[in-house]
Amino acid sequence: MNFPIVNMRRTGQNIAILREQRGISVRELQRMMGFSTPQAIYKWQHGRSLPTVDNLVALSAIFAVPIDAILAIDAA
Repeated sequence: MNFPIVNMRRTGQNIAILREQRGISVRELQRMMGFSTPQAIYKWQHGRSLPTVDNLVALSAIFAVPIDAILAIDAA
């Protein structure tokens, strides 16, 4: 059985696009998320890591979109 896979690069692109569409800088998002540095956000946007489930929920609220608008899923 094949399972869907989260595409990290495209998910990162989605995060960057949604952030820019709302006029939120990386530093502003860092503060909204309660992070001490912006490194996690840059890692997400460059597809080097994915947000945790609780961070996905926070991003969903900040961007006012459902989580599936953030995650890019590839069919297996």
